[in-house]
Amino acid sequence: MSGTFRKALLGTAFLCALNAGSAWADTIKVGVIAPFSGPFATVGQTFKQAIEVYQAQHGKTVAGNTVEFVYKDLDQANPAQSKALAQELVVKEKVGYLAGFFFTPDALAVAPLIDEANIPCVIFNAATSAITEKSPRYVRTSFTLWQNTVPLAEHVAKQGIRKVATAVSDYGPGIDGETAFKQTFEKSGGKVVDSIRMPLKSTDFAPFMQRIKDSGAEAIYAFLPAGPTTLGFARAFSDTGLKAAGIKFFGPGDITQEPDLPVLGDAAVGITTTFNYSQAHDSDLNRRFLAKHRELFGASDIVTFTSVGAYDGAHVIYRMVEATGGKSDGAKAVEAVKGMAWESPRGPVRIDPESRHVTQTIYLRVTERKDGRLQNTEVAGFPDQPDYGFKAGK
Repeated sequence: MSGTFRKALLGTAFLCALNAGSAWADTIKVGVIAPFSGPFATVGQTFKQAIEVYQAQHGKTVAGNTVEFVYKDLDQANPAQSKALAQELVVKEKVGYLAGFFFTPDALAVAPLIDEANIPCVIFNAATSAITEKSPRYVRTSFTLWQNTVPLAEHVAKQGIRKVATAVSDYGPGIDGETAFKQTFEKSGGKVVDSIRMPLKSTDFAPFMQRIKDSGAEAIYAFLPAGPTTLGFARAFSDTGLKAAGIKFFGPGDITQEPDLPVLGDAAVGITTTFNYSQAHDSDLNRRFLAKHRELFGASDIVTFTSVGAYDGAHVIYRMVEATGGKSDGAKAVEAVKGMAWESPRGPVRIDPESRHVTQTIYLRVTERKDGRLQNTEVAGFPDQPDYGFKAGK
């Protein structure tokens, strides 16, 4: 079968599926696209386990309908494959909702599809501000780089630090982080002395460490997607002597996500980050969340920010199903959660009606060893942080 003919058949099937959309009831399917294999497989695992924790605590039935999650593996950033998987979920699985998405390009790729199908898409991670501007059917329960970086840059300036080098992965979230830090830090009196953009698949960070050293920076601001890249960068910072030279290390919490801490070891001690969740967050709800996780899976070691993104994403989808009575109406479902507020394991959160992004407390954390284990200790909080990168906030 030629590629063109196959695409034509898929297109016809897709339109038929849309026309039949109002027929689904009783069982509401949610398609989750995420890496479940390859170097970022832990992300998919955290999504799936958090959803199972949510359903164990809240049941699988909403407004008389059973909610079933269907998982599709996307092992690395691949927008074409993301769109193909989403189309397969809509056509073959007849899902009423899409969710997941670790990388920004994969989330952006499904914008035309969710508009055509009138299907909500709840983003559990992808953190470029511009995503929710591409379709009114996106809702995000994670964070953005702007949201995390603005309070961090203000904090760095207040420490009396005046010269900083930025080092980010060269794609949407990295550029968001670089821009947010530079604008905020220089407005506060500091100067960014070098701006380094690293290929997304970088594994050798020694040349970038040399540039940081040569720049004369007192500190670095770094963002790379959580996983093998952040692990390699944080290790290189310590191994090449920048840490020993007294250069301070700041960044969003991807740098010190909990699953990486045992491998990072003492290289992580003292790194200061801002983020929306830490396993060490002090609340009864977080303790119940972690306890249920341990009950279901025997441990909670990999629970991290992607876990709460998925847990709260499931909560939003449940409210959407409730609001529409199980009917297929993406626009009505999204409208129902605008302004929605609730208590999350990370603290109080709400969906901003305009950006459809989660407003939340961003915590200042320091990685330290406590009772023999490394953890991200929250030392301060910045409440009600919006997505500063959304068009209305610029």
